[in-house]
Amino acid sequence: MDILAQVLDRVRLGGTLLFHFELGHPWHLELPARPYALFHYLSKGSATLVVEQGQAIQMTEGDFVVVTHGAPHVFYSDRRAKPLRIIDIDRSSPLLGVVRHGKGAEPLSTMICGNFTVSRPMFGGVLELLPPVLLLKPTIDGGWLEAILRRMVSESALERPGQRVALSRLTEVLFVEVLRNWIASLRPGQGGWLGAISDPHIGPALKLIHENPERPWTLSDLGQSVGLGRSVFSARFTKLVGQSMHRYVIERRMAEAAFLLETSDEPIARIASRVGYETAAAFSKLFHRYHGLSPGRYRTARQSSSGESQADIPEAAVD
Repeated sequence: MDILAQVLDRVRLGGTLLFHFELGHPWHLELPARPYALFHYLSKGSATLVVEQGQAIQMTEGDFVVVTHGAPHVFYSDRRAKPLRIIDIDRSSPLLGVVRHGKGAEPLSTMICGNFTVSRPMFGGVLELLPPVLLLKPTIDGGWLEAILRRMVSESALERPGQRVALSRLTEVLFVEVLRNWIASLRPGQGGWLGAISDPHIGPALKLIHENPERPWTLSDLGQSVGLGRSVFSARFTKLVGQSMHRYVIERRMAEAAFLLETSDEPIARIASRVGYETAAAFSKLFHRYHGLSPGRYRTARQSSSGESQADIPEAAVD
């Protein structure tokens, strides 16, 4: 099993391009908080990025940055310039037109901006593991980034059948490549379970947990399976993943249960059994503790065709 592929498939990752900027010095862009990750590719020139009063990050041509938690941020060549607020840009057209901003003086910069979205927030832990700002510098084999973004720009320029789906698929490929490059840069103990995937002992243990979350895993069982003693395995797992094996197994079970509740009509008792619980009562109690909703209410909220919010659904009516 490819753990990363499984998780990304289940979160319903999507996204699209939002803006294509041509910027002439002096210029200043202001982006508000958003409930999704934003990405920016500086295809030409230079820029300064500041996220929520944080440290200024100097970007040069070819840099790709992801503001993973959607925090408000600004880009500029001169912070004293009057800012262009992104929310003031007319996006009535579905096509990705070029937005020109600044006084037009050298140096000129061009930047492409878009977003990554997660349709199943409960499975959005991948984004949560990333740093608030992820900066990727161009590499020798970095042609993949430019190629994907160039294809996204051309796809956005003309309204054609299947455009939305095509852009979403290209965004998925872009996100996978970003993750691969970030994971490759991690040192031991960084990146939670994403970073631990490549460890020769903990990686296989994670795979076993994902393949069989219902098994009554113990430290001894998993340690023996990957060639480590109980205490050594426990310490290594906690250090690299950032939480104990026991807690990780429970979270994995809760994620699998939520996925099954949303995507199937299986009885709750059957789902409880599939994720390792002998009784529906024990499962329901733990599920509610983790997600703030009973399994029945969660299923109704997620499968509801009327678009009701979870807060509007009486708990007693679905349990």
